[in-house]
Amino acid sequence: MTEAAGAHMREELHSQPQTWARAAEMRAEQALLPASGARVAVVGCGTSWFMAQSYASLREGSGHGETDAFTASEFPLGREYDAIVALTRSGTTTEVLELTERVTGRIPVVAVLGDDTSPLVDLADQVIAMPFADEKSVVQTRFATTAVALFRASLGEDLTKAIADAQAVLDSADDPALRDAEQYSFLGMGWTFGLAHEAALKMRESSQSWTESYSSMEYRHGPIAIAAPGRITWQFGAAPDGLRAQVEATGARFVQHDIDPLADLVRLHRVALDRAVAKGLDPDQPRNLTRSVILDD
Repeated sequence: MTEAAGAHMREELHSQPQTWARAAEMRAEQALLPASGARVAVVGCGTSWFMAQSYASLREGSGHGETDAFTASEFPLGREYDAIVALTRSGTTTEVLELTERVTGRIPVVAVLGDDTSPLVDLADQVIAMPFADEKSVVQTRFATTAVALFRASLGEDLTKAIADAQAVLDSADDPALRDAEQYSFLGMGWTFGLAHEAALKMRESSQSWTESYSSMEYRHGPIAIAAPGRITWQFGAAPDGLRAQVEATGARFVQHDIDPLADLVRLHRVALDRAVAKGLDPDQPRNLTRSVILDD
């Protein structure tokens, strides 16, 4: 393994405070997102699906209208929406392109993407391009979190604390025990449920680790059986009462950081990178994965 292993991922994850700040200032682009009161579906694949879940929860939870999240391949074509927000880093994912073509003229599509030269640009009704957040690494970090920053800002959130928390994470040293656990379970509630799914995917993609993700309240309905010494249960954001004590009673480590949950995902990015490199893996080129899934006809 060369010193260059994970070099792209490292640079990209460390740039997140800057890309979030830039997205927060994109007021004209934020105005292209569906207006308050619209019935909206947010679609994506892989990481983008999990970020779609977070946006859907944030938008509906803050009173802006009914908002659902789907993988692009599972979008219910018989259901009526005022708009679809299609989130995709590359703009070349087959399922997203096919869905956009199928709803053309019936449901407006707002594409949020990293590559402003992609085929989706010509298919979508509105385009929010963030090429400054695009990535070379196959394992996605900053585009996903920058999209969530854009969405949060569009809903009226002040991201000052989130950006400061992320920078503080990057300026500090991580606990090596976070990197060396046998197994990880990631938990979240509300909008952080999507972050938990993304954390599990990120650790799995980059370091081939045993990871799971659950709603925090559902963890005690069976999944806690996996908790044991040498394993980690990582909570994003607020935890249900009593959960920490129940996890710690198993001998597992309960991890919860008193920072903005999106900044805590940045911490997970760095842990995943360090774990991958320690195992002799290159998260810029993970096993069996490509930057975009393009399916054959």
